Amino acid sequence: MLTKQRIHEVIFEADTPAGKFYDVALLVTIALSVLVVMLDSVQSIQATYGTVLYGLEWGFTILFTIEYLVRLWCVGNLLKYAFSFFGIIDFLSVAPTYLSLMVHGSRFLVAVRFLRMLRIFRVLKLSSYQGEARMFIEALRSSRRRIAVFLFGVGTVAVVLGTLMYVVENTLENDPHGFTSIPRSIYWAIVTMTTVGYGDIAPVTPFGQALASILMILGYSIIVVPTGIVSVEVSRSSASKKTN
Repeated sequence: MLTKQRIHEVIFEADTPAGKFYDVALLVTIALSVLVVMLDSVQSIQATYGTVLYGLEWGFTILFTIEYLVRLWCVGNLLKYAFSFFGIIDFLSVAPTYLSLMVHGSRFLVAVRFLRMLRIFRVLKLSSYQGEARMFIEALRSSRRRIAVFLFGVGTVAVVLGTLMYVVENTLENDPHGFTSIPRSIYWAIVTMTTVGYGDIAPVTPFGQALASILMILGYSIIVVPTGIVSVEVSRSSASKKTN
């Protein structure tokens, strides 16, 4: 007979054969459940197999709900687990399906349960990767102020040049070609500055095109700044780790 301690060992410990088997089976089930949701979003497949996919989705949801409740039951500190990273992810992996009973389409959010696949690091004993991830997160934390200043600067440039483009295209051309408001012009500035270039809005006046060219060149110089900031912090963290 399975005791509470034994169930806890199987669910939360990957070092035992039973625990490893359980985690592998869980990961496979998670992958299958996400695949079902993806297939259900394809209209041609949904039209033919929609009922089957819907039933499978609820089957997986009920299974994960039972598994989540068992985790809460056998864990030592219920609140600590419930509000931990994996605890929140486990809850969010089942909530969308129930939410879909009230909000149409929300069930597709169950794709968030793919985050549970992060447990693969524990199953495959890739602890070194977890250490590297922590170092990267620490680098982001250390550089958050500089990144915030950088984002503020980029936002300022987008607002100023977007507004200027709105004025130019509306003053020099009868048809604004998409620059119908300042917010839309700011959207264009952000898309241009990040070198995405959807092409849904484009300037037609010579002055507007010159302004766009400047913004494109500026975007190439700006986009590398966050990478440099984080890279410096990663190098410092790596050097500090080697020293210690």
